[in-house]
Amino acid sequence: MKKNRPKYMQIIDAAVSVIAENGYHQAQVSRIAKQAGVADGTIYLYFKNKEDILISLFEEKMGSYIEKIEPVIAGKESAAEKLLLLIDSHFRMLSEDRDLAIVTQLELRQSNKELRLKINEVLKGYMKLIDEILLEGKQNGEFSRSLDIRLARQMIFGTIDETVTTWIMNEQKYELNTLSIPIHELLLNGCGAGTSGPSASQV
Repeated sequence: MKKNRPKYMQIIDAAVSVIAENGYHQAQVSRIAKQAGVADGTIYLYFKNKEDILISLFEEKMGSYIEKIEPVIAGKESAAEKLLLLIDSHFRMLSEDRDLAIVTQLELRQSNKELRLKINEVLKGYMKLIDEILLEGKQNGEFSRSLDIRLARQMIFGTIDETVTTWIMNEQKYELNTLSIPIHELLLNGCGAGTSGPSASQV
């Protein structure tokens, strides 16, 4: 219900901006409230604490991304095409929102075990999307029949994730999307695509 309240997204967007600028530990709830244009007490009508804000913003942004990308991916004919779209869309989402990229790549990496478990829970929908692409590729012969989907999922997500983190650490000195096709080719090779699967130039 709280997500339907008018100030919810104001607070979420303000939190992304404040956490990106100040870091999670230095991002005071009062600063988030000020950025959102609400009273400090209003924050607690929507969120239990700052950790809840962090998890909620990740859940909201990742959920929105998955919701948008799923029907677009479904419209592609091959697993290779779907994988390229997944990579490119992920890069575009974060390259177009620098603050969100900083929060997801740096500030969400907290040592708190409970926080990490909650983040992993949010990521389940994204991992399921990767699994579906991999399974389709195995079934239609694009990928190796012996492909271990769990390991391949870790390889794909880990590569995408680390590429964005490196881009952030290098202060975005290059266009992130220029890496979409080379990374796609590397991952296709890792999935055992061989010469029978569509190449990047065909996607």
